[in-house]
Amino acid sequence: MRILHTMLRVGDLQRSIDFYTRILGMNLIRQRDNEQYRYTLAFVGYGSEEDGAVLELTYNWDTTEYDLGTGYGHIAIGSDDIYATCDAIKAAGGTVSREPGPVKGGTTEIAFVKDPDNYSIELIQTKTQ
Repeated sequence: MRILHTMLRVGDLQRSIDFYTRILGMNLIRQRDNEQYRYTLAFVGYGSEEDGAVLELTYNWDTTEYDLGTGYGHIAIGSDDIYATCDAIKAAGGTVSREPGPVKGGTTEIAFVKDPDNYSIELIQTKTQ
């Protein structure tokens, strides 16, 4: 068994696709509308669904905003250089909510960014600088 995808409900599908593809560098893998039940699914990721987990962005046509609740934590993405990644995210109009640096009480370097629906995304340094 393996993780296939994580689903996020989004308030503006194109804005979210733009964020995950243009700002975080993912690819739009596939997208489909369900006219009968009034929703669209868009799958984004860094590789194919066969090779790794992806994000399923679910847009319910009649909903523009969600309460994130207290159970959601974050999505984690590995980065070879979180400092350069955060600079690029800010230059592209994204929001860095925690600047890069060591995690409290440890040495792993992390940063956090917010997507357009305010979901947290943790960036984790994967290479030693």
